[in-house]
Amino acid sequence: MNANVPPSSTSTATPTEHAAASHGGHGNPAVVGLAGFGMTTIVLQFHNVGWASLGPVIWMGLIFGGLAQLIAGLHEGKIGNNFGYSAFTAYGCFWIALCLIQIGNAMGLFAVSETDLGLFLVIWAIYTAIMTPGAMRASTGLGLVFITLFIGFVLLVIGHFGPHVFNVIAGYELMVCGALALYVMAHQIYKDAFGRDVLPVGKPMI
Repeated sequence: MNANVPPSSTSTATPTEHAAASHGGHGNPAVVGLAGFGMTTIVLQFHNVGWASLGPVIWMGLIFGGLAQLIAGLHEGKIGNNFGYSAFTAYGCFWIALCLIQIGNAMGLFAVSETDLGLFLVIWAIYTAIMTPGAMRASTGLGLVFITLFIGFVLLVIGHFGPHVFNVIAGYELMVCGALALYVMAHQIYKDAFGRDVLPVGKPMI
């Protein structure tokens, strides 16, 4: 989630070398965090709209959405990016917790009701609302990721306390959120690879 310093016109370094230099000689953990978040979010929505079973969600959520995103968040902390540190670490833990809730329910261990899960989603909606202005301050692209994520959480909360059709509506809306996250990831990948902004994410929204 950090912007790269564009290469100068007189530099002989490759775009990859410039990218490494702009991150203190390390890769940008946001490209892993955004991929884990975006792809796992989309897979979950495939389940929410009835296209896929829960199985792929559990395993992808534990490994990519959970573990990989958590690791990305910890690396964001090392380079001093508090927003990425909080976001990727928190949402990585969200995916691990959500998957363990489903596994626990399937095994009859610490069963979680529909209302319980709704309350679980409420606190994540609050966290996302807190993080959204920070994302809007970074770029339009990242701001839209968090705005659509917040809307998705609200729809899921409504779906868990009211008509279940809102879970399906949330499914389609959150597919957009996941796709936006992948776009922001691609922006950084291509910027590093080509040495220029191939997929712009726009100026800060606020």
